[in-house]
Amino acid sequence: MDPFWSNIFRKPGYKATLAYFLGSVPIFASLGRRDLNFLETLVHLRNYHPGETIFAEGDIGSGMYVIRSGGVRIEMKDEQGENRVQADLEAGDFFGEIALTTPQPRIATATATEQTVLVGLFRADILDAVRKHPAIASKILLGLTRILSQRLQHAGLRLREQSYSHLEPSSGEQP
Repeated sequence: MDPFWSNIFRKPGYKATLAYFLGSVPIFASLGRRDLNFLETLVHLRNYHPGETIFAEGDIGSGMYVIRSGGVRIEMKDEQGENRVQADLEAGDFFGEIALTTPQPRIATATATEQTVLVGLFRADILDAVRKHPAIASKILLGLTRILSQRLQHAGLRLREQSYSHLEPSSGEQP
């Protein structure tokens, strides 16, 4: 359609907005529409080319990312110093969330696997929101705490499974 004849008063649907997209991310799922609109003002959009490093293992973390479009590979070095793929992430996935709470070195490298748009939320923005908009910041931080707790519990269960698996007799042994 010719833009001249389009309805200039029609606004894009809410489902096409960044705020709506952020509401689909588990950390922000409990936020209402007004809170999501505020969150939209806090985040930063970043574009990455295929093969471009988003952050490297050992970098001091400053925030988290949500994949708006594209893909990201997470790799960690093993004992021999070889990179091992930990995850291939896609649109809607998020990573680096621990950096929202503490400026620790990253434990993995994140690399764009294709043309990628990331939504970044940084610790400085959260701290500013805590001072200026504590109610919304509290909801965001509670969502973060919930996700970190779930991931920690999942990691604990995986460790327990691994520790028990080495105690099981091999297929040729009798108990």
